[in-house]
Amino acid sequence: MKPMRLTTAHDIPAGTDWVYELKYDGFRTILIWEENEIHLESRAGKRLNEQFPEVIEQCEQLRDQFAPFLPLTFDGELVYLLDEQQSDFARVQQRGRLKNKETIRLQAEKFPCHLIVFDLLRSMGKSVVDLPLMDRKKQLQQIFQKVQLPPSVKLEHPSLLQLIHTDPNPEYMKKLMTTYLAEGLVAKKKTSKWHDNIRSKEWLKMKNWRYVSVIVTRFDKENGYFQGCIYQEDHLTEVVQFKHGFSKEEEQTLRTLFQTKGKRIGASGYEILPSIVASIACISFDGSALREPRFSSFLLDADPAACTFQQMLKQLYPLPAVIDITHPEKPIVPALHLNKADYLLYLRQVAPYLLPFLRERRLTLIRYPHGTGDEFFYQKSTPAYAPDFVLTDQADDISYTVCNDPQTLLWLGNQLAMEFHIPFETRDTDRPTEIVFDLDPPTVNEFHLAIEAAKRIKALLDGLFLTAFLKTSGGKGLQVYIPLKKDAFTYEETRTSTAFICQFLCEQAPELFTMERLKKKRGNRLYLDYIQHDAGKTIIAPYSPRGNELGLVATPLEWDELHHDGLHPSLFTMPAVIERLKEKGDPFRRMRHLVNDDTFRQVLHRLEDIIPSHKMDIRGH
Repeated sequence: MKPMRLTTAHDIPAGTDWVYELKYDGFRTILIWEENEIHLESRAGKRLNEQFPEVIEQCEQLRDQFAPFLPLTFDGELVYLLDEQQSDFARVQQRGRLKNKETIRLQAEKFPCHLIVFDLLRSMGKSVVDLPLMDRKKQLQQIFQKVQLPPSVKLEHPSLLQLIHTDPNPEYMKKLMTTYLAEGLVAKKKTSKWHDNIRSKEWLKMKNWRYVSVIVTRFDKENGYFQGCIYQEDHLTEVVQFKHGFSKEEEQTLRTLFQTKGKRIGASGYEILPSIVASIACISFDGSALREPRFSSFLLDADPAACTFQQMLKQLYPLPAVIDITHPEKPIVPALHLNKADYLLYLRQVAPYLLPFLRERRLTLIRYPHGTGDEFFYQKSTPAYAPDFVLTDQADDISYTVCNDPQTLLWLGNQLAMEFHIPFETRDTDRPTEIVFDLDPPTVNEFHLAIEAAKRIKALLDGLFLTAFLKTSGGKGLQVYIPLKKDAFTYEETRTSTAFICQFLCEQAPELFTMERLKKKRGNRLYLDYIQHDAGKTIIAPYSPRGNELGLVATPLEWDELHHDGLHPSLFTMPAVIERLKEKGDPFRRMRHLVNDDTFRQVLHRLEDIIPSHKMDIRGH
């Protein structure tokens, strides 16, 4: 069985006969689920079980729930999700090439892939491919409902088997595609049947093209390909080879230019000095080359020197059209030569990792109108000039900004909001969704004290069987997170545990740690601030920059990094964090999947038994 294929379209049709889905960038996959075995098969019929063991394990864990519907066959896409709309093909492609089982296991733990299901081909052993699409969709939705999986892609849900969202509104879906940089959009006719291994005009795909400016430097007469380069650290670096998209006249003009003005290289190659700039349509950059490149146009007035790696990144991560950027060249982090356009590029790239922590929370922002290390001011109330798409929430006579989407995030970035501080609760509850220990040394020179405190807290929490996560503060310290089940615990309850742990650390090492609020009385000891964990208080969001001289980022870490020599806050600049995410992934990715509920409740009961009421004022008065 080979998948039904989509026909490429320049635009997608509108009308009541069609429904629409985001196109995820991954491996097209058929899941064949028999009663005693499970197969993942690629578009070419290759078995993918060994490369994606986490998906197979997930199916095994869900076997009892799905048992009434077996044997089953799903059509879907194997993806590595960045957020609920966008996936990273390079991560899936890399996994598909791996052979070593241990390497695959480590990658599956760090970069778990999802199977996004969009069609049902067989249920209870009976083929349904001849049913109209919407009938198959209905059955598919009923199956996911009965096994208690979400009706659309939800990254906060731990299941690696998820159902795609299907929508009747093409304009809404186009906006979703461009806002979240999805690979493209798919239109499917409601009455379409599923056909094995044919390209159907009842399933259409539209790409979300990005346009990159490159210098055309070489031409190979034998294979017809042109080479496009950019400047990277003053050196020309090849990023694309292309031959499609030209009109006959455009291609002939370029061929003639190379063969008459170019320098002969090898048997069939020609090279020309950097002078010709072209716009190349593509869907992404895989780290070495533009993907699915097509010639778009010549840029006759463009300066080849402007075709840099940084410009390519900005073109690959375009800002939403509703964002009107002001003064893009304004220096923002002078020490790193970063301007406002660079800062907005950081926010665009980090949005999938930052937004989950901003979502549905009342923001306190710190704005730096002249860049980092300069004057700043706090902003809680949303300004009157905010555009209509900015969501607000009224509380205590303050109209807070709620940042749920890239548009709002980038608008705030354009306002030079550089620090995003969030409360411990979402706006629909008065209870914390996490506990955070703020480990605050007197200066960055005592960062080793934060490392020591984090190690000791981790040992305590391990002994209590509590799951915790770690991040830098973006300043001089570290912060330890204990995720909690939503609406399960009050601040009074969480303060019992935070006060106990902080006091325990201070009793064990009074020369290192203190809970003294007055700075002048702390000496060179690290401050453990459990009082800050309360309603109305805030903490810097993961992946938010700070306003210090280097614009350092509050960066999630793996616990074993505490044991690495050289760990220091200065390592985590905005450019470094983007590279780190590409290489190491996001240590906070599965935080909401590993909330502490029954275990934390048991800890509270134990603390009630061992803490005498007279020994500790847990309210901090």
